Amino acid sequence: MRKRKKDGVRLIMTSFKYYRKNDIEKKLEKARFRPLDVMVTGVTGAGKSTTLNTIFRKNVAIVGNGVDPETMSLEFYSLNDVFNGVKNDEIHKRKLVDLLYKTYSLDGNIYGWIDSAIVVLEGLNRDMGSTYTLLNEVIVPNIQADRILVVINQADMAMKGRHWNKETNEPDEILIEFLEKQASSIQNRVKEATGVTIRKPVYYSAEYSYNVEKLLDFIIDNIILERRQLIGA
Repeated sequence: MRKRKKDGVRLIMTSFKYYRKNDIEKKLEKARFRPLDVMVTGVTGAGKSTTLNTIFRKNVAIVGNGVDPETMSLEFYSLNDVFNGVKNDEIHKRKLVDLLYKTYSLDGNIYGWIDSAIVVLEGLNRDMGSTYTLLNEVIVPNIQADRILVVINQADMAMKGRHWNKETNEPDEILIEFLEKQASSIQNRVKEATGVTIRKPVYYSAEYSYNVEKLLDFIIDNIILERRQLIGA
């Protein structure tokens, strides 16, 4: 029995604690379960920890300062009393697949523990080969497309820092156009490689808190309303 789906989780006091809370509650009332268990993954350096810390407005994850990944083990967080997050790194592909097939039983039915997956990419595109391996070989084949959210962090560095307004911490029109094309390109490449259409990614900068509300809107607007059936089940 998945008790956490019945008993809820601890509250975490954050700046976003009440962000669109009514919308979240309405969706979860319709879904009839909580919390949502969301896997947050991406290659080393994509900014998973910084993203989580920005959302929670506190250091809930270690941020790596060097080349060694600081997010290798599975950890759990809560957002708005209804979201759980699991973060890992690309080198643990096997653990990710195992996690995606972790199950719980309820009323005689078997469901996937992970409700949805958020894949964090870096705007600078330094390791897109590993990113597409993660998407095309690990995530897309093992969880339904409507449960996959791809997000692009480090929007400020997408053009190596060019066209980013350091006074307002926002991109100019040239950088916005570049980021829009980048998001469409990622969506198209996944489609070409897997035949699966994912939602167009959103872009943001966790470090500068740019578009973080848009990131949250992306997550909240796509809250899953049904328990997850396993692929191939």
